This record gives sequence, C-alpha cells and structure tokens, in this order.
Amino acid sequence: MGGIIGSGIFMNPSVVARYVPDAGRAMLVWVLGGAIALLGGAIFAELAGRRPHDGGLYAYMRDAFHPALAFMYGWTLLLVSQSGGMAAGAVTFAAYFAPLTGLHVDARVLAVGAIAFFTAINALGVREGASTQNFFMILKIAAIAAFVAVGLFAPHAAPVGLHAAAPTGGGWLAAMGLAMVPVLFSYSGWQTSSFMSAELKDPAKTLPRGLLIGVLGVVVLYLAVNAVCLRVLGIGALAATTTPASAVAQLAFGSLGARLIAGLVALSTLGFLSNQILTSPRVYFQMAADGSFFKGLAKVGARTHAPVVAIVVQGLAAIAVALSGSYAQILNYVTSVDYCFFGLSALALIVFRIRDARAGERAPIFRVPGHPWTTLLFMLVAWSIVGDTLLKSPLDTSIGLGILLSGFPVYFLFAARNRATGQGG
Repeated sequence: MGGIIGSGIFMNPSVVARYVPDAGRAMLVWVLGGAIALLGGAIFAELAGRRPHDGGLYAYMRDAFHPALAFMYGWTLLLVSQSGGMAAGAVTFAAYFAPLTGLHVDARVLAVGAIAFFTAINALGVREGASTQNFFMILKIAAIAAFVAVGLFAPHAAPVGLHAAAPTGGGWLAAMGLAMVPVLFSYSGWQTSSFMSAELKDPAKTLPRGLLIGVLGVVVLYLAVNAVCLRVLGIGALAATTTPASAVAQLAFGSLGARLIAGLVALSTLGFLSNQILTSPRVYFQMAADGSFFKGLAKVGARTHAPVVAIVVQGLAAIAVALSGSYAQILNYVTSVDYCFFGLSALALIVFRIRDARAGERAPIFRVPGHPWTTLLFMLVAWSIVGDTLLKSPLDTSIGLGILLSGFPVYFLFAARNRATGQGG
C-alpha cells in the first residue's frame, strides 16, 4: 500500500473530472482502474509464488526471457524510475512541510535530508526499514480515513458549470480512455513489494496474500476519496480545482483545513519515499549477485544482512536527481518504461506456466483467475498506455525508451568483463 499511495490521489480526481464531466462515469473510471490494479496485483502475486526470488520483476525478466532484458529493467530503475520517483516524493514533501511548519529552508535541503534519513534507517536492516514503512503507512491510512470522515460532514460547494467537449472522433468512450491514464498512474506501484521476496518469511505464501489485500485496500481508499470529492465539490468544482483535497478541507475547516491537508500530503509522500528506499535497492543487489552489475552492490552488512551499499547508491542517485531539478521531466518519460515492463510481466507469467507444466512443477497456492484471458487483457492495457504516452509526449517517451535501450550495450560490457575474469553471470 505504501508503494502505491502517494500524492497522486490528492490531485488526479480533478484531472479525471476534466475528461469525464459526469459523476457516475468519473467513479466508473476509478472502479475500472481499481479492477485493472487488482489484476496486476494478481499477476504479480502468482509470479511471486512461482519465482520467490529477490529482485521481483528483475528476476522475472531474467528467468522468463534473457538476463540482458532484466539488466535493462534494473538500469532504468536506478537511472530513472526509482530515483526520479523518490526525488519527486522528497521535494513534494519539502514543499508542503516548509510552509506547514513556518521553516524558511530551501526545499531541496529538506528533500536531501529526507532521502538521507530514510537511507540511513533502511541501511540498519530490513526489520528497521519495514517497521518505519509500516509506521508511516498506518499514519497515512488513518489520515486518509480522517479526510473521508470530514468529507461526509463538510458542506457542499456552490455548483460550478462545466462545459467540456468530447474528444473529436471518439466521444465519451475516448474521454474515459484518456481519464483512465491518470487513474492507472495513481494505482501503480504494487510491483515494488516483490523486490525483496527472499528477505520475507515464506514469500510464496505471504507475498501473494499481502499483494492482493494491499491493492484491494488501496482501491477502497481511492474510491472513498473520490466519493467525498464528488459529494462535497460536485463534478464542476472538482474539475475547476487543481487541489481537490485542499478544497474539501477548506470547506470543512477553513484555513485550518488547508493546513491539515498540507500535512496529509506531506505524510503521504514521506511514506511513499520510505517504501521506495526499502524495496528498490534489492534489485541492484540481485543484479550484482548475478554478476551483471558492480559486484560491490552485492555486499551486505555483517550485522544487519541488508544490502547496505545498494541502499546508499540508491539514496545518492535520488539525491542527485533532487538537486538537479530534472525529476519532473524524468517522471514524464518514465511512464512508458514502467508499463512496457508491466506488459512483459504478464507475458512472463504465461511463459512460466507453460514451463512449469512441462517440468511437472507444483502450482503455487494462488493462481490468476481467468488466465490466460485476464493476463492477456492486462498486457494489452499496459502496452496501450505505452502507445498513448508515445502519441502524447513523443520526445519524453523517446528519451525514456532511449535510456532503456542504452542498458543493452552496458549489459554486454559487464558480460565481457565477467568472461575475461572468469566470473559467472
């Protein structure tokens, strides 16, 4: 849940309302997005049961296809996906935290401090990192629940007229398709929990259960937040604002409500940051253990058994992106890369099912309902998002795909080095 819930749920309801100016259809988009997220969680749940190895999606790409493709995933994870997401979360936290407390400090300083703090916590060990993540997740859920409770009693905003034209040639069906993009962005993030499978107790059993319950919990929270926004603001006022949660809180408590929601958003982004630093270094650790990356990243602490070097490298990469100020652009073009691999993960499940059946392997406890049709549906949706981002933002998407493809020759440089030194991998 911590890997999914960020600041998006507090902004994207208004984006959806601009595409679909009808409360019923707006809620339908979030319901459909939740169903797709549950399907993605189900696919990763079965993948975790069939291949309970550290590295999650990295390991699935390696075992289903080729180590080069797995390396390309980890390469973009470090250079773009995780580092950019962490930097954005840290800077967003700083932007809300500074005015909330009255501190006159450069937002980048607070962002770097937040990243450094969680890097240190997670370097102490998986128990410390997980406990910190759970603490922030509980606070985040409680804060969202409080927001929903406030919204039930907040007065209705004055009606605001909205005149939105349907997309040319597609009608409202095309509008709902456009609205689905920010919804799916808000729901994505379930894959991060599979990065550290090998450090969990009985991952083949506990990780699938955690994935499904966690995604379902997020769906319930998201639908509740949207129901409150639509009830209090109405579809017109919701589409007119860029900060729907603040608008609801303002109606309920005035200026105090605005300060409360600022704390809520800061808390949400901080919890997201904690999750990313906890999970993503396990991918680089596994890459190094496979011999396809710098071997120093495979070192673990003597006492904590945590991949300390990989955690520190991830923290430093996120700090560099935060200081550069280029994280906003990075987040624009990373979407195509993420959903490209989401589609490949569905294809990997099909490959594993065929291989395991031929080898007589015992099926895991959980299996995706409706496979292969539901799995193929998720793959189609994921790659449709890649196509949509390519059409809407060809330059940014091309940059993201360029970084992805740059990992291909880098992988073979490491492979050549391993052959020269007689290492495996």
